[in-house]
Amino acid sequence: MRDGRTAPGRARVRVRVLAAVAAVVTVAAGLAVRAGADGAVAKYAGSALYTVLLCALVVLCAPRARPLTAAATALALSWAVEFAQLTDVPARLSAHSTAARLALGSTFNAPDLFWYAVGAAGAWAVLRVSGPRG
Repeated sequence: MRDGRTAPGRARVRVRVLAAVAAVVTVAAGLAVRAGADGAVAKYAGSALYTVLLCALVVLCAPRARPLTAAATALALSWAVEFAQLTDVPARLSAHSTAARLALGSTFNAPDLFWYAVGAAGAWAVLRVSGPRG
């Protein structure tokens, strides 16, 4: 209303909408990179964008999260998935599900850890300059 009591709620909705749009744009960017590049460029850009996507999803779920918290959470999730690939669980799940293959991968690749950090840093920078959230 006019007294401002609903402004924080509207701000959180706005942040969630922007985070959802950012997630869709990130997926589109990943698909574009895959279509337009190959080899290491596509692989490592995809790794960085994976963490950017996770950061957008963190903000979608927690719109009041600070930029560093959102980026660090996305980085931790990315690293957890990568280290899980040292077990056979992601590979077994990926063998039976395209969604699992896309989300979990199947093979540990140490350089991905660096590129996840690059993605987290980029997401943090965008969140930082975008200003306060709801």
